[in-house]
Amino acid sequence: MTTANEPKLAKTLLKQYDRPASLDAPRSPHRPAGNNFEKWAWLFMRFSGVALLVLVFGHVFIMLAIDNGVHRIDAAFVAKRWASPYWQVWDITMLWLAQLHGGNGLRVIIDDYARKDRTRFWLKTLLALSMILVVVLGTYALLTFNTATN
Repeated sequence: MTTANEPKLAKTLLKQYDRPASLDAPRSPHRPAGNNFEKWAWLFMRFSGVALLVLVFGHVFIMLAIDNGVHRIDAAFVAKRWASPYWQVWDITMLWLAQLHGGNGLRVIIDDYARKDRTRFWLKTLLALSMILVVVLGTYALLTFNTATN
């Protein structure tokens, strides 16, 4: 029997759905401290995005804005440009960062929207193969471009 001065206690059922939201189990399981892949992928997206902004806007400005713009671009212009190691490094860096940045973004989208593990596996496999193909062919074309001008 309670007296007038004692507070009344709330009725609790102690069921899973009766627990306050702040005490619910986390949505994702706790991972071991050594696995920080998602953190590094998140950081890579931020830093590569900033680097890509610099590389791409520099590329667009150089190719389209100065001198005669797009009208001066032909095979001889590309050969002259890629004869310089500076421009080779610039363009290879832009190619690799764009592929890795975009591929990482698509990997996150696949993880978010693929419902079955098997579908997720095959989509990620196709993504990895396509990224490797584009990076290898792009790098090969850039490094082996015939820079001998007539």
